[in-house]
Amino acid sequence: MTVPSMSLADLQRTMASAVMQPLTAGENMRAKSRDGRPMRKVAASFIAPNSNLTPFERLEIYNRQYWYRVLSALAEDFPGLRAVVGSRKFHALSVAYLDAHPNRSFTLRNLGSHLAQWLAANPKYAGRRHALAVDVARIEWAFVETFDSAEDTPLTAEQIATLDAGSKLALQPHLQLIPLSYPADELVLNLHQRDKKQTSEAGVASEEDEEPPIALPHLRKKPTWLASHRVDFSVYYLRISREEFSTLAAIRQGIGLADALATGFVGSRIPAERRAAQVQQWFANWAELGWICTPPLESIIKD
Repeated sequence: MTVPSMSLADLQRTMASAVMQPLTAGENMRAKSRDGRPMRKVAASFIAPNSNLTPFERLEIYNRQYWYRVLSALAEDFPGLRAVVGSRKFHALSVAYLDAHPNRSFTLRNLGSHLAQWLAANPKYAGRRHALAVDVARIEWAFVETFDSAEDTPLTAEQIATLDAGSKLALQPHLQLIPLSYPADELVLNLHQRDKKQTSEAGVASEEDEEPPIALPHLRKKPTWLASHRVDFSVYYLRISREEFSTLAAIRQGIGLADALATGFVGSRIPAERRAAQVQQWFANWAELGWICTPPLESIIKD
């Protein structure tokens, strides 16, 4: 059999489209491509048979291995979400999410970068725990970002003391600011400990076992502002006030210090006479944790 020639770019696009198409419920390659063509014809357009396998069967191997790998990687990054919604719903939402946001990176590290936003817009995949599931996804993705994002040289307390109203600052790249509907950080930490224990006891975590959503302690909805940061290669979560969260978010946006502080206190119930002391405490904490840095030179030159 002679396989028709095609350009390298066309070959890559055809292969990627076929491999990234979700499997059937029986974990087989679909009979038709996304555009309705028979998959056997698509496979034969760029794959030759061998003595044992047809083009369709050879392509199916890659199709299966792609999905086995990305589903496994996503489950590793979001064990808390899987526990909250249950394994069946997690599998369904993973397939739907990865079909909508296939991996475009050279690394599987970025697989879950859009999951929280996608889940927020697709509530049917999380059921009655939707809002909590979105929060859990936000926290778990923040862990990924915090764990391996860069670390810049922080400003010292002495340098911070020289700042003025117009100073523009930057935050540590690994510092993540996470707005939540629930105080779900402790829940996620407990779920991760549970996952580690189960994996250790089983030797290897099984993704084939069908597990219902776990029983959860009662969590009342409460707006929560969380900071995720790294110290000595370990990730920590810290609850902060809305005012501190908003101020840090404004600093990250490149807003001058005085305006960032004004933004942080919009709608605040903290009395005006107590705000200066509050800001001093923030900066003392930020200096100790190394959260505040000098902005990149190019942004200073641009301004």
